[in-house]
Amino acid sequence: MTSFTPSPDHAGAYRAALGQFATGVALITTHTPRGPLAMTANSFTSVSLDPPLILWCPARVSARHDAFVSADHFAVHVLAEDQLELARHFARQGEAFDGLDCKLVTGAHDTPLIEPCLARFECRRHTIVSAGDHTIIIGKVTRVSTQSGAPLGFQNGKFGSFTPAL
Repeated sequence: MTSFTPSPDHAGAYRAALGQFATGVALITTHTPRGPLAMTANSFTSVSLDPPLILWCPARVSARHDAFVSADHFAVHVLAEDQLELARHFARQGEAFDGLDCKLVTGAHDTPLIEPCLARFECRRHTIVSAGDHTIIIGKVTRVSTQSGAPLGFQNGKFGSFTPAL
């Protein structure tokens, strides 16, 4: 095992070490004055059951960062393993919703909602925390929707499937 102290000299090694942690893939959506906006993220996690809080963390360098940080409402969609192209599409850009293999509907507060997805958490902004080169957005969950299926995974910069152990 290789050890190092995280520093600018070891940024690539630090990022690679973080990449060892397998995550799910989420699609975050919000409504902006220009229309619906989306971003693919793997920085999504639960925070609290009571009250129901979740968080996700957009990078400050993202062109979509400011729109999400200023949004009062947003939705987190947990993607299924067959939604790889949707994840890739919104990792590249966030405003083109036409021609996708999903349905776009409008939820409360004009929040764009993607159907289908494994789970969806409709949220109201709770807290914003500046954290290095990212911002932590904590949302209070106001509505949850679920359906069965296998999740899309992400590890070491690659998408994949999750196979549960028996």
